[in-house]
Amino acid sequence: MNKKSDTFTRFYDLLQFGEFGGVNPSITDSSTYTFLNPDDMTETFLGHSHGCFLYSRHWNPSNKYLADALAAMENTESAWVTASGMAAITCAILQICNSGDHLITSVTTYGGTYAFLRNYLKKFNIDVSFVDITDHRSVEAEIRPNTRLIYTESVTNPLLQVSDIPALSLIARKYGVKLMVDNTFSPLIIAPANLGADFVVYSLTKFINGKNDCVAGAICGE
Repeated sequence: MNKKSDTFTRFYDLLQFGEFGGVNPSITDSSTYTFLNPDDMTETFLGHSHGCFLYSRHWNPSNKYLADALAAMENTESAWVTASGMAAITCAILQICNSGDHLITSVTTYGGTYAFLRNYLKKFNIDVSFVDITDHRSVEAEIRPNTRLIYTESVTNPLLQVSDIPALSLIARKYGVKLMVDNTFSPLIIAPANLGADFVVYSLTKFINGKNDCVAGAICGE
């Protein structure tokens, strides 16, 4: 099967319908879910029950529909929907970096992200180098033995510098670090995972939502 057919099959498999066959999936507003068999609940707690829902903070059908669609769009194995773009960014970075680690990022990073990296990560003894992300020599020069992550935006906010994701991926692979890309400004235009990014994060509040009536975020990766 060719790549185009693979993509079509994946999107076809994602088709979801409402409870009574509606074209749009039903919205689920329950915080918890019923288990008729207690063993099923145990298996779900352990993460062994595919498609079962336990508590809405983990998953619910509504946000999983969105997560599956985002993973298909980004060509990643999975995705996770968060309460905001900053929630996606902070959760993803803190999953990768531990106390004593180091990461490299663009000096033109979005203000909320910049504040988190500059001010908040100090509490966890995580060091951050801010560089011109388009100067690959500067990026490589900042690599240290404890560097765990290169973080950039595909199109930086607010100066609109375009990151060379394949080149940054080569640097990351050379030194065994991860590359995370915020693709908020360019969904469907740039596909960072196809260009070598390990993780893609989003503020869904902006381009994807488009109407200024929703705050949300997402993490896409393997």
